[in-house]
Order: sequence, then structure tokens, then C-alpha cells
Amino acid sequence: MTEQIPILSGLSDLADDFDAYIIDLWGVIHDGVSLYPGVVDCLEKIAETGKPYAMLTNAPRRADAVRRGMDGLGIADALCPIIMSSGEATHLGLLERRESWFDGVNATYVHIGPDRDDGLFDNLDLQKIDSVAEAGLIVNTGPWGDEETVADYEDLLQQGANASVKMVCANPDLEVIRGGHRIICAGALAKRYEELGGDVLYYGKPYSPIYDSCLHRMGDPDPVRVLAIGDSLKTDITGACELGMYSVLVIGGIHGEAFGVAAGDQSAEAGKRIAEVCAPEGVYPDAAIQIFSW
Repeated sequence: MTEQIPILSGLSDLADDFDAYIIDLWGVIHDGVSLYPGVVDCLEKIAETGKPYAMLTNAPRRADAVRRGMDGLGIADALCPIIMSSGEATHLGLLERRESWFDGVNATYVHIGPDRDDGLFDNLDLQKIDSVAEAGLIVNTGPWGDEETVADYEDLLQQGANASVKMVCANPDLEVIRGGHRIICAGALAKRYEELGGDVLYYGKPYSPIYDSCLHRMGDPDPVRVLAIGDSLKTDITGACELGMYSVLVIGGIHGEAFGVAAGDQSAEAGKRIAEVCAPEGVYPDAAIQIFSW
């Protein structure tokens, strides 16, 4: 067990030690509604290093849609050189169907998720239907509404599991905080589906294929020379650790309430508190930082 997590004053503390950066979006760059303070300045400083960096997000939308969202929040395209989303990875997975998991699956699907995610299905040889029991796949991009809970989907998930319909999950996150409110993600529905006996294929963090795609687009840096920044232990930190990347946890994100670390507190006690919260998950970041800052 790790007893204490060092808390950085800023990313510049480590800038000279790495060749590339992977940066999470939700919980690090923005909260789904607005940017966190100092984000643009930090991205500009990273860009000035000349080292490659990429935004890697479990957003169940195509990369172009994520880029438009970043522009709407006030981040210029030049500061988003590479975006890899779980939605983009899902689109490629459904297009190529390379995994043996797809063997015998017919080309029909039911979509769980809001209309804004429909771009994921562009140019795919799949037919959307209404009957879960008759579908080849359930494609899960998250709840239809932010106010909904996993329990609201119990009947639908039961129908799919009873009919042995396979599920593709386009966002392994369990929850996010949007504008200060917690909302469930596709991963929470997929977790319940597995509990009911359903078979789920995940695209996104912490699974290695999305990291492989991201690294390739950055010029294939050695993972041990990559600094990964995120706010989720289950996805960002687990994924980085499994690939041997150096991980930095943003403690003001999804686990902020659990950590209970006051702004500006870099004390040993604060580092111990972070380690204690990480212990039940069995995964520890190499370092922590209050917010995404240089």
C-alpha cells in the first residue's frame, strides 16, 4: 500500500521529465458546462514545450463533435491538436468489427443514449430497431436524460440480458459531474447489465486499444515517457498505470469530495488522505495536483 501521494504545485514540476502528455477532458479541462480556471494558460504552456499532447476522453461522441464542444467552451483548435474519444473508438470498432466478440452478431441495434450521440453511427452498415429482444446489439452511450438513474433502465436491461443481446459500451465512466451535479454515464448501465448476465464490450479508458490509438497519433512515444493527467481512479489512473505511464491525479475532479483536500494544501497529511481514498480501489497515482495548472 502506498502511504502518501506527493502533491505538485503545477505540471511544470515534471515538464522536463517526459516526452508527451495525455490529458483527460471532463473533470480536468471542464465540468461539462465551463472551463476550469487557468486551463487555457496551462495548455498554452504545454504547447510551448513543443512536445506532443493529446486529449483522451471517454466522451461517447466522435472526435469532431468533441472538438466543436471545446471550441464552444473557448479553447481554440490550435490547443487541441489531437483528440481521441471513446465515441471515435466505438465508431471504428463498429465499422471494422475486428474482435471475435462480434461473430454471429446481426447488423441491427438498439441505441441507449441521447440524440446528440447519433453521429457515432454515421456511415455504419447497421440498422436501428426498437425491439431490444430482437436486436443484434445494444449500443450504450449513456442515459437519455441527465436526471435518470440506473434503476430507470432496469426493465430494458433485463429484456436484453434475457435475450442474450450483446452490449457495446461507448463510455466506461460510471459518473461525471456536470455543473456541480453528479450524473450517471454509460459505464454505470453497462455494469448493471453485466450483473444481470449481459455480455459487454467496452471502448475507452482504461482499456488499452484507445491508448494504442492515441499514442500512435502522437508518434508512438514510449509509454514510460508519457505523462497522463486525469481525475478518475477507475479510468484515467488505472489505464495509465497498466501501460506504465506516469500518472497525475487532479484531486478537484470526480473524487474531490472524498479527498476533502483544501485548496493550496500540499501537506504530507493531505497526501496521506489521498492515498487512503485510493486504497480501496487498489490503484494509486504517481502524483496529485489540485487543478490542471502549469
